[in-house]
This record gives sequence, structure tokens and C-alpha cells, in this order.
Amino acid sequence: MEIRSSARKHGITDADIRHAIRHPRVYREVERDGDPQILIIGPAQDGRFLEIVVVPAADPTRVIHADNLRPKWYDLI
Repeated sequence: MEIRSSARKHGITDADIRHAIRHPRVYREVERDGDPQILIIGPAQDGRFLEIVVVPAADPTRVIHADNLRPKWYDLI
């Protein structure tokens, strides 16, 4: 899966992004600006939860967002 520069904006490493994708706790379709995307919540290598957004929803090939899990998503885990 291609990791776009926008996914590195918050300092999450490629290794942590890949780890979270391989070990999802949540895998859910969400909509942003009318576009379906996939939200993945999974652990970084050190165990902290990350939020990862991949597109396109039908066949995810690109990571466009990665950050530490924000409170708005806590109810999903």
C-alpha cells in the first residue's frame, strides 16, 4: 500500500502505519466530503492506537492520513 506524504504530516512512521494496518482493531467505512474512505484504528509498534485513513474505499491502495487516535474515535474501540 502506498503511503502518501499527507499520511506523514503528524510524524507517524511508515513502520507504525503498516503495523496498524496489519493489526486493525477497527476497520470501518466513513464518508468525508461525500467520498467514502476506510478508517482503520490499530496499534503502533509501541501499542498506542493510531487512526489511519485509506482510499479508495472499494479497493484501498493509498494511505492518506495517519495520526494518534483522537477522542472523537474513542467510542469505536
